[in-house]
Amino acid sequence: MFKRKVNITRIKKKEKEDLQDIVLIESPVDIFIDSEPLVNIICLPKDLKELAFGFLFSVGIINSVNDVKEIKIAELENNIFIELQNTVDFKIEDIDMNPVSRVVDTTCGIPSPWRKVIKNSLDSANVKEELKSKGSIKINSDVIFSAIKKMQLATPLYRETGGCHGAAIFDNEGNLLAVKEDIGRHNAIDKVIGEMLLKKHSFENVFLTSTGRLTSDSVLKAIQAKIPIVASFSAAIESGIRLAFAYGITLIGFARGARMNIYTHPERIET
Repeated sequence: MFKRKVNITRIKKKEKEDLQDIVLIESPVDIFIDSEPLVNIICLPKDLKELAFGFLFSVGIINSVNDVKEIKIAELENNIFIELQNTVDFKIEDIDMNPVSRVVDTTCGIPSPWRKVIKNSLDSANVKEELKSKGSIKINSDVIFSAIKKMQLATPLYRETGGCHGAAIFDNEGNLLAVKEDIGRHNAIDKVIGEMLLKKHSFENVFLTSTGRLTSDSVLKAIQAKIPIVASFSAAIESGIRLAFAYGITLIGFARGARMNIYTHPERIET
């Protein structure tokens, strides 16, 4: 269960009215790797398989669905049990975590220890050079505007409750490939990346859209997937801009109507 009705009192045009409204339910979800607790994610308890794959990919633990030997989801307990292939070089004890830093909530995103894990993964994979090599990719601004509208139409929970974020991945022609929703903007991105992984769809020639602020956490996930263009109808934050500039990401905020702010690497966007 991820939503329910509540009784509210609404004031509109100075008139009071008692009625029911629909609100979303956030829940803690625990991910276990080889029976060991890895992370506790506060999220919308929906699309948990996509969330698990997307999170593991975003922090650099897996590179594809083939790195996972088995996944079991206990929906009543909100537990996800994952067994990795023997070929995956990962040991939980190598991560410097305490109980607090294992929690990924819906507001702050990725705690500092996880950022260190992601940075080490990016450095070892030489991602910066690969992203910068995609500088020749060109997309018309109309494709971005159209994609933002398609994402909004494909996120019904936001329209119903106003209480969650959406994320979507499109090909460079603007065709919708994957879309997901979650209370946390970073969880929505993990879910949409997880959906792409489960479909075994390449991240080549795609771009990412989001309803949320473009923080460093959001940009890190795009970098890990080597997605060169990220657009949102919300604002960009300095930490996200700095990271996007360094890694060669085209970062777009306030993509609404017929205007957008391009914060980094504008050469990819044509008019």
